[in-house]
Amino acid sequence: MTATGSPLPLLVLGQGTDLHTERGVECPGDLPAPSDPALVERARAAKAALGDRVFVLGHHYQRDEVIEFADVTGDSFKLAKEAAARPDAPWIVFCGVHFMAESADILTSDEQTVILPDLAAGCSMADMAAINQVEDAWDDLVEAGVAQETVPVTYMNSSAAIKAFTGRHGGTICTSSNARTALSWAFEQGSKVLFLPDQHLGRNTYVRELGGSLEDCVVFDPHRPMGGLSVEELQAAKMILWRGHCSVHGRFTVDAVETARREIPGVKVIVHPECRYEVVELADEVGSTEKIIKTVAAAPAGTKWVVGTELNLVKRLGQQFPDQQVSFLEKNVCYCSTMNRIDLPHLVWALESLVEGRVVNPIRVDEQVARYARAALDQMLALPGESHKD
Repeated sequence: MTATGSPLPLLVLGQGTDLHTERGVECPGDLPAPSDPALVERARAAKAALGDRVFVLGHHYQRDEVIEFADVTGDSFKLAKEAAARPDAPWIVFCGVHFMAESADILTSDEQTVILPDLAAGCSMADMAAINQVEDAWDDLVEAGVAQETVPVTYMNSSAAIKAFTGRHGGTICTSSNARTALSWAFEQGSKVLFLPDQHLGRNTYVRELGGSLEDCVVFDPHRPMGGLSVEELQAAKMILWRGHCSVHGRFTVDAVETARREIPGVKVIVHPECRYEVVELADEVGSTEKIIKTVAAAPAGTKWVVGTELNLVKRLGQQFPDQQVSFLEKNVCYCSTMNRIDLPHLVWALESLVEGRVVNPIRVDEQVARYARAALDQMLALPGESHKD
């Protein structure tokens, strides 16, 4: 809200113009100006000097100045698999966040080194499930007498340690695209699922995709004894949802959707399944980052969208499809702060260090952790259907 109490305008990113709002007010949350030409030239020179010895991966939520130097762009698991498919590249520079670089290290060979240009690039959602918390939670499930019938399903957006926990307990990993398939498999193995670490993806998939009931879902709060739940609640539940969420997707609200429909006649709302259940219920389309991109790309000219996902991607969609009107769902602009830690100076530093023979910020997953995490990832790859997609 403004000082006068009037709503802020929606951020519109299409129609072949620079970043602006529907009412022509400059967005105060925009990123700084692109890096200076000298840095751009240094990045080009370093990458050219390294040639095929380096493979640069860029997540969809990265800054444009970084995406420019990516050999492949995509979501986290797609990028990790792309790295594994390039065994001749000894250095993998992952422009994303820490859990993504861990997954790439797990899937690549021992002869390859995964590099994260800024070690501070983490993930708030992944950090909401620490391994000691999850181990304690499992002990609670054992105490409640439900652990034996519970199958852990862990979202890709999690640490290697949590993926390894999942592998040790016979569970599987999922992405935002194959969560339905993963949950269907899990319910064939047991009567309950412990879903980590994003409660919204778990709830949305179980209720909307599998036809389950909200009453079957409970939220396990790791900061409270027994997750804040009674033994009876744990025994009755089918979906035990970890109390975690995405700091970006969790910001989108029912009010934002209603405002968009009121202010933009004929608008279509598309959101990521990490959004809250009540927001997803109001959307016209729901899907992973890849699905959002493909849906907008396939829409006819003149389509009006409001998109509920990270702003760097929404901006890029507006630039790529200027014949459509692409708006950011929230009035208050929100970049993924940890994704934005990977900037051009950090990328140049990582590349130039390699040219000089120095490897900076290598990501190495403990061998035992990697083995169990790989077991959980392999279980995902063994799921029927299109289980390889993000």
